[in-house]
Amino acid sequence: MEHISTANPYFGVFVLFLLTFGAFTMTTIIARLASRALAAKNSEKIKLSVYECGPEVTKQPNRISPQFYLFALLFLLFDVEIVFMFPWAVDFKLLGWFGFAEMLMFILLLTIGFIYAWKKGALEWHNIK
Repeated sequence: MEHISTANPYFGVFVLFLLTFGAFTMTTIIARLASRALAAKNSEKIKLSVYECGPEVTKQPNRISPQFYLFALLFLLFDVEIVFMFPWAVDFKLLGWFGFAEMLMFILLLTIGFIYAWKKGALEWHNIK
């Protein structure tokens, strides 16, 4: 008769993962069934009709330019890339020439992205069209 090998140090973690996944699944199913059972099911014609009231929709005079969002997104993108360069700088001697070549390729890709954004006008604050 074969027994399950529990000699692996991660066997307990795997069992806890299975138990957690099962508990999550059962909690989700029970919550869904309970909400369907307890929900009010009276549907009236007025309740299901379209609700229209309030001020008339007009164009906002002080609209925020999407350029702000694009500029902020590019800032975050290039700012986060610096975070990837810090561990490389710490282990520069340990990585040797291979790590140096990889960082050069990484910087080349960043430069290509930067030039692309520049050519598309993403870095221009005021766009005159």
